[in-house]
Amino acid sequence: MRAFFEGIEDLFVNHLFWPFDFFRFMENWWSANVINWIFVIIGMVAMTYWLKELKGFNDRGEEDKSVTAHSYL
Repeated sequence: MRAFFEGIEDLFVNHLFWPFDFFRFMENWWSANVINWIFVIIGMVAMTYWLKELKGFNDRGEEDKSVTAHSYL
């Protein structure tokens, strides 16, 4: 099992996160975190879209709000 977890470590540290090594040594905080800001902006756009769609379903009355709408209720 040790080799399995070392393989996962190698995948993430040496392959998937190598672009972050370039940004780590930059002196400007904003440029060092540019990838993180891109992810934050994508998340905010996705959340705004999702909330707009939910409001649209609610305004059209397509949402089934009865107690028996879902089996776990």
